Amino acid sequence: MCGLVGYIGNNAVEQTLLDGLKNLEYRGYDSAGIALNDNQNIDVFKAKGKLNNLTEVLSNRPKPAKNSTLGIGHIRWATHGKATTENAHPHLSNDGKLVLVHNGIIENYQQLRHELEAAGFVFHSQTDTETAVHAIDREYKKSQSLEQAVTAGIKLLEGAFAFCIMHKDEPDKIIAVRKNAPLIIGLGENENYIASDIPAIIGKVKNIIHLNDCELAIVEKNKVTVKSLDGQILNKEIEAIGFNPEVISKNGYKHFMLKEINEQPVIIRRMAQAHLLESGLPVCWGSKGCMLDLNRIKNISIIACGTSLHAAMYAKTLWEDWLQIPVHVEAASEYIYRANITNANSLVIGISQSGETADTITAVKQAKEKGAQILILTNREDSSIVRYADCTVPLNAGIEVSVAATKSYTAQLAALYWVGLYFAEQNKSLNASLLASLKQDLLELPAKMEEILSNQQAVQSLADKLKNFKDMVYIGRGINLTCAMEGALKLKEISYINANGYAAGELKHGPIALLDEQMPVMAVLGPGVTFAKMISNCEEAKARNAFVAAVLSEKAAVKESFFDAVLRVPETNETTFPLLANIQLQLLAYYVADALGREVDQPRNLAKSVTVE
Repeated sequence: MCGLVGYIGNNAVEQTLLDGLKNLEYRGYDSAGIALNDNQNIDVFKAKGKLNNLTEVLSNRPKPAKNSTLGIGHIRWATHGKATTENAHPHLSNDGKLVLVHNGIIENYQQLRHELEAAGFVFHSQTDTETAVHAIDREYKKSQSLEQAVTAGIKLLEGAFAFCIMHKDEPDKIIAVRKNAPLIIGLGENENYIASDIPAIIGKVKNIIHLNDCELAIVEKNKVTVKSLDGQILNKEIEAIGFNPEVISKNGYKHFMLKEINEQPVIIRRMAQAHLLESGLPVCWGSKGCMLDLNRIKNISIIACGTSLHAAMYAKTLWEDWLQIPVHVEAASEYIYRANITNANSLVIGISQSGETADTITAVKQAKEKGAQILILTNREDSSIVRYADCTVPLNAGIEVSVAATKSYTAQLAALYWVGLYFAEQNKSLNASLLASLKQDLLELPAKMEEILSNQQAVQSLADKLKNFKDMVYIGRGINLTCAMEGALKLKEISYINANGYAAGELKHGPIALLDEQMPVMAVLGPGVTFAKMISNCEEAKARNAFVAAVLSEKAAVKESFFDAVLRVPETNETTFPLLANIQLQLLAYYVADALGREVDQPRNLAKSVTVE
């Protein structure tokens, strides 16, 4: 979750840190802080809440800014300790000489804290991070070497961490180290950067180094030295940043979320046209290509969290029909407790937009140890989860700044569709004519998405009607159930309306008790065998005086007057309908939240990348 940034060079560091943190604010906004080293003192500035509160603290300080060219900064998503100024990073040693920022969780911090308190160290926060400060400081007092102190200190820590560390008496360097949390080094001319993610340094540098687990970097103005924890110097690959600075600009849109919703046709068109195989079925395999032995696969497990879990559920419905192979969908946080279902005949698919989702990484690692083949879908082929993959499907959706996933989710659906077709072609479970028809349905989607996005009046009108409700129910059946669940999640995430998605057939087995004139229902009515039963479920809701809205195809055989509101999508196949309906539900969530004055791109309590379990 949290975001880290560090800088050493010739430029004034304060604004550089603030700029970097601004581009990382999607990782957390419970507090923010920076530490500045001016070769004489380390000055720390912190503020509860969003980054603009820290900016205000800096602008109101009594003394003018010092000309520091070395510093570290932090954006916090709170885990241990409330969102307070005292718990904000950076954290200082008792003598004020050593300072660090941290992303991750120190699992054995309580035991270490008792030990350090007994040794005379004084704690000023409730965080697990402060334990690391004092543990490293204790080692520094023994060795008088920051590198040695960090190497010795972190060996005492259990859990996940990425650290940026400075010491007053060694003002020519920053130490960066990671274990199970992302960290990159940005390489400039007479300056270098450290960051949790690329957006912090976009436009600043052209080349980066990715740190791997248990690697330590000594970052100086004119050089970067990467070592293993046993002191071996490592030759690291230098990679070019593949992102344009424009991707972190709103380009005239009010919010990043609205911009990212409108980018979806381009992403799906690009995916459909890329990497065409001789068969005509495009699958965007990553740098390893397809290394899977398909003949081994007797069962498939798809593991994911949050929105990615809904994509997995969509794939299950498709693939079991197309492939005639059992497909299990598992929440990554729960899979680790029942991984005994996995063996050498299993294909395990991990879905993670960031590629840094801790629960999913842990689950994939466990599956790998069981002998399963691993396929990874991620928006970041340079991410941590990819190291466990036999092959990768990059989503190529570009940087997604808004915390609520939109374009990355649609890219996941499309990628899973293509992969399913590829598997079906390989095992000949679908005939050539049906394969061609299904392929064509997806190829036609971008134009249909553009049609939806060109006219948003109906969804804006519906949002205005729904904005004052406190609760809402979404319903669907079959392949549209996950669409309903994802629509409810989006509304919940950014508007704070208590929305829940249900299988429509389950409505009468409990949830129907909630329905009255204060509980609107959003029904996802795709074409196919579920349509008639969905109409019956809507009748049940109407009989309880509920406001009933629906997403339906343009030619759906039902009068609009049957519903209180209707959102139409262009005609398409049953299997691709969710990708169109999903856009309408994304827009609905967006316009409701915007009408309520919510922080659409930064909803409370959430972070883009969940890097702790």
